[in-house]
Amino acid sequence: MSEGTKLIAQNKKARFNYSVEDSIECGIALEGTEVKSFKNAQISFPDAFAEIINGEVWVKGLHISEYVYSSIFNHNPDRPKKLLLHRDQIKRLERKTLEKGYTLIPLDFYLKNGRVKVNLGLCKGKKQFDKRADIKERDVKRDMQREFRKRIDS
Repeated sequence: MSEGTKLIAQNKKARFNYSVEDSIECGIALEGTEVKSFKNAQISFPDAFAEIINGEVWVKGLHISEYVYSSIFNHNPDRPKKLLLHRDQIKRLERKTLEKGYTLIPLDFYLKNGRVKVNLGLCKGKKQFDKRADIKERDVKRDMQREFRKRIDS
């Protein structure tokens, strides 16, 4: 992340279950109390995804908890949120998602110069053997780090 950005949440599960082909930064249209909840990191998005409907990109499955200090005029926590992209970017994403196996998954949520941004990934689902290979690679890397630390301490 560049300077002036603050990471709010990362979707680590998406990086494990999907291979990310491309990613794009986009804004998100929020109501007032949603922004406050976002800044307090009161969000949950385990199975969030984005879909393109009538030339607009919408995030579904994103839960933003109600802001504790607001009045009765609070937001609906599970409403679909609109993503802000240029028309040509939406068309490019739409062409890609029409290909077999591609989907749009939110990877990161962060603040950039006081505005909430989403890093939207164009992802393709991994097979079971790909996931096992990732786990094995992670374990080997961890063992190498452990051995390296032992040799330095000795």
